[in-house]
Amino acid sequence: MKNERIYKMSFASVYPHYVTKAEKKGRTAEEVDTIIQWLTGYDQKGLKKQLDTKVTFETFFDEAPQLNPNVSKITGVICGYRVEEIEEPLMQKIRYLDKLVDELAKGKAMEKILRK
Repeated sequence: MKNERIYKMSFASVYPHYVTKAEKKGRTAEEVDTIIQWLTGYDQKGLKKQLDTKVTFETFFDEAPQLNPNVSKITGVICGYRVEEIEEPLMQKIRYLDKLVDELAKGKAMEKILRK
């Protein structure tokens, strides 16, 4: 995988695609934000700041207050890779987020997405 290119991408440039994917399936931007906040520990203000300053994925996850302790419960395949087997820590975090947004778009209940 060409990870370096993904790591240097602006999180703000990909965020609208997460929202669009969710909204096409009847979900909301607020639900996407909830997922991101659950995963990263950002609050709404912190998430907005990261979007406004157009940080890279690398910076976005480096500055995340705290990765949710339940991330190990996120399993399955995304982009042809099992998320629990991805060895590169940053790529695994990015794929965790992709997987959660994918679950949202597929209609999974928020309680299950947030591993409650």
